[in-house]
Amino acid sequence: MEKVIFIQTGVGVDTHGQDITKAARRAVQNAIHANSMPGIKDYLPDQSLHNMKVNIVLAIPNDESLLDLDVVKSEIPYGEVTVEVVDGGLATSSGIILPDQDDKNDLMYIVIAAVQVGY
Repeated sequence: MEKVIFIQTGVGVDTHGQDITKAARRAVQNAIHANSMPGIKDYLPDQSLHNMKVNIVLAIPNDESLLDLDVVKSEIPYGEVTVEVVDGGLATSSGIILPDQDDKNDLMYIVIAAVQVGY
């Protein structure tokens, strides 16, 4: 990304089921759902949303191979999307195992996202 215009952060949690992708999607949704960028086209080459670049940085608490990057990318409706994964986030006890919620253990996953927009 040549120029960063906008950065927003978010947090996502999967309390039961140990689904890191679900927590990551929620973190991205949390970062972008209450924002509007009405003047973004003025800053993009050719004033086209197709020229927008979005980089998602995810801090996750476990193995990156368990993360479905395509599902996370699908949360962004415009532009060229990349995802960078770093160590972080949190895996902590939910205090209960609920088999009907697909729990394999009592862990809940917390993911932090930074969504960077530019060109």
